[in-house]
Amino acid sequence: MPAPLVTIASSGTLPAAVDIVVIGGGIVGASAAYFLARGGRKVALLEKGRIGAEQSSRNWGWCRQQNRDARELPLATQSLALWEEIQSELGEDLGFRRCGLLYLSDDEAEIAGWAKWRDFAAGEGVVTHMLSAAEATGRGSATGKPWKGGIFSPSDGIADPARAAPMIARGVIQHGGTVHQFCAARGLETEAGRVSAVVTEHGTIRTRQVVFAGGAWASSFCRQLGVVFPQSSVRSSILSVMPGAKNLPEALHTSQVSVTRRGDGGYTLAVSGMASVDPTFQQLRFARSFLPMFAKRWRMLAPGNLSGLEAGHETLRRWALDRPTPMEKMRVLDPRPSQRAIQLILERARRLIPELTPIPVQAAWAGYIDSTPDGVPVIDPAAGPEGFLLAAGFSGHGFGIGPGAGRLIADLVAGDRPAVAHRHYALSRFGCRAWGKVSEF
Repeated sequence: MPAPLVTIASSGTLPAAVDIVVIGGGIVGASAAYFLARGGRKVALLEKGRIGAEQSSRNWGWCRQQNRDARELPLATQSLALWEEIQSELGEDLGFRRCGLLYLSDDEAEIAGWAKWRDFAAGEGVVTHMLSAAEATGRGSATGKPWKGGIFSPSDGIADPARAAPMIARGVIQHGGTVHQFCAARGLETEAGRVSAVVTEHGTIRTRQVVFAGGAWASSFCRQLGVVFPQSSVRSSILSVMPGAKNLPEALHTSQVSVTRRGDGGYTLAVSGMASVDPTFQQLRFARSFLPMFAKRWRMLAPGNLSGLEAGHETLRRWALDRPTPMEKMRVLDPRPSQRAIQLILERARRLIPELTPIPVQAAWAGYIDSTPDGVPVIDPAAGPEGFLLAAGFSGHGFGIGPGAGRLIADLVAGDRPAVAHRHYALSRFGCRAWGKVSEF
């Protein structure tokens, strides 16, 4: 079933020409379009289905600095401030609050790893608190068990995946941009090696700047342009329970299960890293690049089914611009959750937190989490033809850092000096070709 999602109205007629077209209405694309429109650019945001309907509404809702890769940490820190800024500017409830994130563990090696990260983060201005056994047990009293230790990041928080992307997209319209749902971008037109237009199912938009933030669809879209982007997706299952549980932390992570309070008072339940691998030809194409990551995570991955092939987001085929594309056949990636995973998550959660035992399940869903070989996104204005910026491969981290990524994208497109470094997000780090040159893949 689909994850909970607030829906918004689209703009009217497709514009004939704009300054920038943003393709992809998830949190990253919506945020990029928001900052561009706020800066006075004429922007059109295109989404083949509904705004926020794929992974942007199917995640936990965590907005964290804690345990971030060093390359993502500045983006995460900036995003926290931007979550507050956007929520205030829009006057809309994005569900964002700095409730702090609590991690508990009985694994001394894991605790030592958190301590090492704490020491690194302190040099970056991020405050986190290591918890003694007594402090961890006190903060984790809802579990009814002792803990060896933990860590608490007070400035981190959560936002509402059901509301965030749609409300930010509504802000695009407030600032003079347009939002077009059920409008798939089929491809680009170029002149002298530069973007000149975006061809959609409903017509062509003239533009010289395109941002592609298409999530799990990014590699197949890039293939149409002759751009090689190594990307692979896994199917993650998740569930929520009804309101009723009391005295639980708002955001708790353990190796057994993670728990997040939802806007309606219920809780989202998930197991970090647990996913199903649905084979596709794209996975085979990039298998060499992803073997190290899959080897590291193999204990948390299970063989999947043919859902990936049926969905079409990792197709290797080329499509014509004057005919329906796979994106029009699959408006929203809404795969079936693994019933085995859902049952395991629920059993773990009720065993760890007895308060959840009588609370009925509210909903269960799945989503495709797209990843790069190193788990860090590509945000690159030089990945394709001139005027094309690729922003994808957020590897399950995109929701929390979405506002920061959107601001970075807007700065790069507008020619402004970015507030955070971005060279480490380049596609070229994977040894992929520049547009129009020979590839090693």
